[in-house]
Amino acid sequence: IMLSIACVGNAQQRKQFGKIALTLGWVEVESPGAEAKRVKIGTTLRVNDIVRTKEKSRVEISLRGGGKIRLGEKSEMELTKASVMGMQKDFNVNLKKGNVWVSAKAAFGEKKNVAVRTPTAVAAIIGTKYRAEAGDEESSVLVYEGEVEVNRPENLQKMRRDALEKKQQQGGPPKFRLGPVQEIEAPTQVAGPYEVSLEDWIKLVDGMQINLRADGKYHMFEFDKETDAQSDWVKWNEELDAE
Repeated sequence: IMLSIACVGNAQQRKQFGKIALTLGWVEVESPGAEAKRVKIGTTLRVNDIVRTKEKSRVEISLRGGGKIRLGEKSEMELTKASVMGMQKDFNVNLKKGNVWVSAKAAFGEKKNVAVRTPTAVAAIIGTKYRAEAGDEESSVLVYEGEVEVNRPENLQKMRRDALEKKQQQGGPPKFRLGPVQEIEAPTQVAGPYEVSLEDWIKLVDGMQINLRADGKYHMFEFDKETDAQSDWVKWNEELDAE
């Protein structure tokens, strides 16, 4: 009984991330200190929950404050941040494997950031729509609407360390944010696929794709929209976004 009460109290302390809006196949959620269990539509998700999908399974999550995140089959994603303060809304997830689709249009005057971290990349949305695929050796980000800023996890860790050191030296809160220190516009031509390492934030616009390897080397290019549109995963998401 004491354990049960402790688990309920812990759930209430963790911030609400969103709710399950749609499930196809087998979708399960693992909460801290609890076993994974199959979920149904309407289930509340909180920060630190881990969402998993099995083969031929998908899930749509409605974000608290508006917006959608969808997870493809055989995927695993940890919900790491949910902050809704007035018109400022920030959500972070860690896509450990598989595919995710982010559709989060900001209302007038609203600032909404949905950041996806993979083993090799971090993508922060500025516009409305993008998708990411996570792999241990390489991750991909494709932009459909708006703009997305991409960086390496290692670079972010260094930025945070530098901000903390500056705070300790000068006093006051560290001035670090999930965004570009120096904006780098998407080049019309890169030196060559995987010849350059990503050392700072890089901005992708509509129709751009970046493949980022574990060694930091990347390849950025315009993806073939006609070929991409034939993907069952893309079709499904576009249809839901059109509703």
